[in-house]
Amino acid sequence: MTPTASPVAAPAAPPAAPARPSPVRLTDRAAAEVRRIVANKQIPAQFGLRVGVKGGGCSGMSYVLGFDKQREHDLTFELDADGGEAPITVYMDKRQGLYLMGTTVDYHDGLDARGFVFDNPNATQTC
Repeated sequence: MTPTASPVAAPAAPPAAPARPSPVRLTDRAAAEVRRIVANKQIPAQFGLRVGVKGGGCSGMSYVLGFDKQREHDLTFELDADGGEAPITVYMDKRQGLYLMGTTVDYHDGLDARGFVFDNPNATQTC
């Protein structure tokens, strides 16, 4: 009798890491404006929306919002869209996460103000 090899199960792949929740949220108006800018300014596909902070301003920090390539210390988030649109890729330097946690970015287009507005529940001082 010749021994036969029994099938060996392949090792199970490790479970996928759960998606990290984004510390920043875009309102529907902000997401629509980001998409409009991407389309009108022909932002390259390898660029994402960079959200961050930098020193300066009357409260000691000011917000950064623009389009950029991914950098070494970045965390990447995909913000899902309503209506079946493609998600918006957001880059944030992981060292700035503490300052941005819980921030909502909105877009205003009115007679008295136009532009992106940051609502940060952690801000202790505003101008």
